[in-house]
Amino acid sequence: MSGQSAVSRRIKELRLRLGLSQAQVARPEFTDSYLSLIESGQRAPTPRVLEVIARKLNCSVEYLLHGVESEEIRRLEHDLQAARAALESGNKEEARSLYQRLVAEPEISRLPDHLYSAKYGLALTVEACGDLDEAIRMLVELRTHHRDSLNDELRIGSALALTRCYRDRGDFELAAQTAENEIAAMIEKGWTDHLIELGATLMSVYYERGDLLRAEQYATQLIAAAEKLGTPRAIVATNWNAAIVAEMLGKKEEALERIERAWKIQAVIGDPRNRARLHLAYLDLRLRIRPQEAAECREELLSETEHELRNSAASTLDLAFCYYLLCRAEIELGQTESAIRYGRKAIDLLGDTYSGIYADCHVVLAKAYQMSGRDDDAVGALNTAAEALANEEKNRMTAEVWLMAAEVWQALGDQEKSREAFQRAMEFSGV
Repeated sequence: MSGQSAVSRRIKELRLRLGLSQAQVARPEFTDSYLSLIESGQRAPTPRVLEVIARKLNCSVEYLLHGVESEEIRRLEHDLQAARAALESGNKEEARSLYQRLVAEPEISRLPDHLYSAKYGLALTVEACGDLDEAIRMLVELRTHHRDSLNDELRIGSALALTRCYRDRGDFELAAQTAENEIAAMIEKGWTDHLIELGATLMSVYYERGDLLRAEQYATQLIAAAEKLGTPRAIVATNWNAAIVAEMLGKKEEALERIERAWKIQAVIGDPRNRARLHLAYLDLRLRIRPQEAAECREELLSETEHELRNSAASTLDLAFCYYLLCRAEIELGQTESAIRYGRKAIDLLGDTYSGIYADCHVVLAKAYQMSGRDDDAVGALNTAAEALANEEKNRMTAEVWLMAAEVWQALGDQEKSREAFQRAMEFSGV
């Protein structure tokens, strides 16, 4: 039944329930024949006519439009806001409970925009709790059944979240396909903040799967679009990911310049989740390019970033990455016991859900074990990393992990294992 048919039906049913004739409801503001056309669905009532009819039938305009009274709509909107606030402040279990209750509300099905927002929020919450498979299922269901009914912000936002979940699960082809299809469908309307953020996420998919040439070309296109648009969000999103591409291409100073520009803006205007995630990316690049700044990076991770992650909608993966960076920083500073502690915290958070970073964490943990003389533990961590890497796609990211493993094997004095890991690194990088 169309929306107009539902409005017509509610007007007629309520009039008959009250025992009123069409003339009693219509006159003197308009004719009873006009009301007859409205009730039959042949005329769409204007906002003014709806107000008159609602007053005569002793109900609200919202009830005629949606079948839900104003007070109920306000309650649902209040609960939606409470769920969003809980997620944004890092209270993930509370947010999950609130969103689940909203999705199950009988009345919310009459308010499609509210229902879509609740389903989208629940998917984001499930992602933040670390269940990528379930988040993907929810987002696919939302987009399969309602994609064309979503407003632009929610449509692009759901595509971005699905792209991110596929990427973090290692499904790069599905991630790229999701983002590319959505951008192609929406680009005729022009670049917006949301579309550029989706494009920046697509850029991250390209570089994580090892397609650096395409990532660099896309970065150039997005940077131009962001500069033309001129909004802080667009500039942050493009410079953030373009910095990582530049670092991979060996353009270290350009990488630092771009990530610092993004961070200066995001530190002031960004939402808590993205501010925390960008801070991680910034500190990651600093540790890679300027390892001599490990002490400063460690201090920022402990004094700012960890707190930001715990008190925002950031995911389990984000927090695990924070401990991974702390492990790396402590290794640079020679603090092996602290490095081991942070490496274990990262692995405990991940379980076996994120095989890529899971392998990374085991390799840096192996390095910490080796530095502290715990060679047997180092060997065990390296073997676990190798098992995880065996299931990974061949790309530059996994090649780097194999190379790190080769260096640790060499430090342990096992030249054969070191050569094997080095050969896998070459194989994964396409050499």
